[in-house]
Amino acid sequence: MPSTSTSRPVISRSIQTRCVVIASALLSRPAHPGNREGQHISSARHDPTRGSDVTTPATISPTALHDRMQAEDLLVMQVTSPQVYAQAHLPGAVHVAPADLIGGEPPAVGRLPPRDALLALFRRVGLTADRTVVTCDDEGGGWAGRLAWTLDVIGHTDWRYLDGGMHAWAAAGLPFSDTPVEPVPSSLDFDLDPRPVAELKDVLKALDMPDTVIWDCRSAEEYAGLKRTAARNGHIPGAVHLDWLDLMDRERGLALAGNLEVRLAARGITRDRDVITHCQTHHRSGLTYMAARLLGYPRIRAYHGSWSEWGNRTDTPVER
Repeated sequence: MPSTSTSRPVISRSIQTRCVVIASALLSRPAHPGNREGQHISSARHDPTRGSDVTTPATISPTALHDRMQAEDLLVMQVTSPQVYAQAHLPGAVHVAPADLIGGEPPAVGRLPPRDALLALFRRVGLTADRTVVTCDDEGGGWAGRLAWTLDVIGHTDWRYLDGGMHAWAAAGLPFSDTPVEPVPSSLDFDLDPRPVAELKDVLKALDMPDTVIWDCRSAEEYAGLKRTAARNGHIPGAVHLDWLDLMDRERGLALAGNLEVRLAARGITRDRDVITHCQTHHRSGLTYMAARLLGYPRIRAYHGSWSEWGNRTDTPVER
């Protein structure tokens, strides 16, 4: 699948090399079938309009996850390319391709897929309402965050982020597997919750709302209009900029950087405001959405049309 991001850490090759080195120690297990009776997920647990009702997820460290890998109520979802998954994945992790999480319709290719496609995906990987999901990727959190946002949209807010993903797992000296996991399909059912989602009309409305902050997490060049990625370049008027890469600690296996809330507050991204985050295709803003959720921000949404929608229209205001 073509990349939907214009800047990302390149790490897959090092992980594949490590997989070869530790091949003799690889372990894997089948996904636990759990309760496969029809289950319907309620979306009542996540409400960005009422802070006290928001379920705040958490990170999990590689060693803590390793100690729990055999837990029957755990489902690890690894969001990587099929090639990376085939060569190196966390033991027992089911595979989710980045293409599974996006609608793919140009120009706004990153919009949410239809409900039927999401039902097919989450049933295929064996998700049930009573399982805790651990989300991870091989790039520092973009696709893992996109999965976390998607889980929020289907009402499954019981998720954890493997802090640093596959990089941190490798840095901890933990083994990978190259044995495919064949999950037992589930009969999960859910309704889509629109509350974590910002549409074009919501962003337009936010332009006149001082209590709402629009967080642009693209590169500085994209934000300033120096790099064109759509018919028009620049940024949404009034949007604040904080690059998604600034949320990663490269000295700690791409784990989330320290003092995140201080960094966000310096840009006016505070928990008492409504926050809408975006990038080009809601890939990089997967990480920024997830980081805000992990910090307990009660009113965080992601504009899934992102700049590929905004910048390709003629009726949206643009600032440079």
